[in-house]
Amino acid sequence: MVLLNTTERWPEFGFDRALPVPTFTERTEALSVLGFEPVPGAEWTWTEDSEIYGDPVSRVVLIAATRVRSWTGAGA
Repeated sequence: MVLLNTTERWPEFGFDRALPVPTFTERTEALSVLGFEPVPGAEWTWTEDSEIYGDPVSRVVLIAATRVRSWTGAGA
């Protein structure tokens, strides 16, 4: 998770698998573990990136993003 305007270490969550892509519920649960929740009405966006820049046959990394907010009582 990327936290803007901070020098603190960004929180991480691993799904410990390559496929399938984590479901909406799994992504939401991961955010909760980290102490966040999606902003109401926020949509998920997807970006593909290659592991090796400029290599057209490199494995593709799928990056999901949505707007989140921290919630009270988080233990992240």
